[in-house]
Amino acid sequence: MKLDENIFKALANQTRIDILAWLKNPEVEFTDVPVENIRYMLQHFGGICGSSIVTRSGLSQSTISNYLKILVQVDLVQTERHGKWTYYRRNESMIQNLGKNIQCDL
Repeated sequence: MKLDENIFKALANQTRIDILAWLKNPEVEFTDVPVENIRYMLQHFGGICGSSIVTRSGLSQSTISNYLKILVQVDLVQTERHGKWTYYRRNESMIQNLGKNIQCDL
């Protein structure tokens, strides 16, 4: 993997960093959603519903949608669509590779 400046641009926003952190441990971070619901989303839909991320952030839906789009474009977050809902999860292999490349290249 080549280090891409767009990844660093995506990480240059605290809320986008927060989203990645929230998705790392959703059962702890999304306190407005019962743990059973979080586990169900992860097991059946492969991620956390975008509306839960909006609620957790306290920002507008359009802002969070844009932030998630940026994270998806640089492959730090993956999506899975079910009906009208989109579910988000971290791309763990990409995040691990990014860490390794930063360590080796910088």
